[in-house]
Amino acid sequence: MIPVDGDFILKIAPRFSGDKAEAQMRIVSDISAIFAPTLASYQINTPLRIAHFMGQVTHECAGFRTTEEFASGAAYEGRADLGNDQPGDGKRYKGRGLLQLTGRANYRKYGKMLNLPLEDDPQIAADPAISLKIACEYWKSRDINAAADMNDLIRVTKLVNGGRRGLEDRRKYFQKAKMALAGIEGIRIALEQGEQTVVLRRGSFGEKVGELQSLLVAKGFVLSIDEDFGSATEGAVSTFQKNNGISPDGIVGNETWKKLRA
Repeated sequence: MIPVDGDFILKIAPRFSGDKAEAQMRIVSDISAIFAPTLASYQINTPLRIAHFMGQVTHECAGFRTTEEFASGAAYEGRADLGNDQPGDGKRYKGRGLLQLTGRANYRKYGKMLNLPLEDDPQIAADPAISLKIACEYWKSRDINAAADMNDLIRVTKLVNGGRRGLEDRRKYFQKAKMALAGIEGIRIALEQGEQTVVLRRGSFGEKVGELQSLLVAKGFVLSIDEDFGSATEGAVSTFQKNNGISPDGIVGNETWKKLRA
């Protein structure tokens, strides 16, 4: 299980001040301890899946500072497609949760799936811990992991939102999540292997990747130094490893760093 928690969330979410910061900290604190195990229980358990999940929920819940839509919900009144067939349903079943559950029909559907009285007591959908479970259940029901595995941000966004609204904002948070996850994964592998150097692999981002690419270029490889560990960088690493008697797994650990810096 990848150890993502409140600190991880705050590396991706925007920072606020005053009341907004307090609201954000309340939500993040409430889900910090359950974040990793909840995601893992829904198979949101790879760096790419978690990064896409973070890109979407960070946008949808305004940077983790609300689990309830800012608008009143009156615009949803009478929306048959949302199951709002009784007076007051628009406001009663306004958007709540990390992915903005909206409409009586959806409250009923996800209430049954999670064995929660969401239709009778819609306010509980705004509880941070419950809102995380609803978001994960929605993610699972729409098989969004499959789109995330293909790294298809547009498809992931359409499955979440129905269109491309906020796409660039979602992309920004997705990229920040990838960078944060690359750091977590590198540290985790290094600790497992008893290494003191950050481990890099395909999907890593940041200054250490730029350093790696610069060292490979100095060794004669043709690469862009873009701080993004993609297929070209992985291929260059594997070739370098093979030429230097290292198992060509494309993962840059202590032995590969030493050879590169020699």
